[in-house]
Amino acid sequence: MAKQHWKPGNMLYPVPAVMVSCQREGEKPNIITTAWCGTTGSTPAMLYVSIRPERYSYNIIKETGEFVVNLVTKDLVFATDYCGVKSGRDTDKYKEMKLTPLPSQYIKAPGIEESPVNIECRVTKIIPLGSHDMFLAEVAGVTVDEKYMDQNGKFHLNSSGLVAYSHGEYFELGKKLGKFGYSVQKKKKTRK
Repeated sequence: MAKQHWKPGNMLYPVPAVMVSCQREGEKPNIITTAWCGTTGSTPAMLYVSIRPERYSYNIIKETGEFVVNLVTKDLVFATDYCGVKSGRDTDKYKEMKLTPLPSQYIKAPGIEESPVNIECRVTKIIPLGSHDMFLAEVAGVTVDEKYMDQNGKFHLNSSGLVAYSHGEYFELGKKLGKFGYSVQKKKKTRK
């Protein structure tokens, strides 16, 4: 097998593509797209987003100490890309992409109503990491779209058409390959 050695770079793919919404009091809300995000812990529930300091949303989040992570579906992928390449300095992304600001329950920044999951976050620490600063945040609350709930109250997020980002491209998540713990799950005995 032939392999090549490259200089250090980010090749940890796929990653979630999310829209992060934020707002200064008295100003229009803004959305930034990021794929540099993830879970950092369960108790307390925490996550991070990494943003370049020159981005318009950076100072909004730094000053307000809050943001909403909005999960992306295949229906939102065009808006996701648009919100990643256009600046909120001169564009009202909610208006241009016909997105609806969703009032949050625990913070002032709105979510995006069209997203299946809105994760309200409060910044606990900002860590400078070179090209990006990491906003470490505690989850203050989560809103989910009821259309993905079944009659037993189970949330079927994986049927929403979630999107991942890999090496400059967006992909809809697809075929289920297993579930957590399936490799060690005891097989059911069948009667003969």
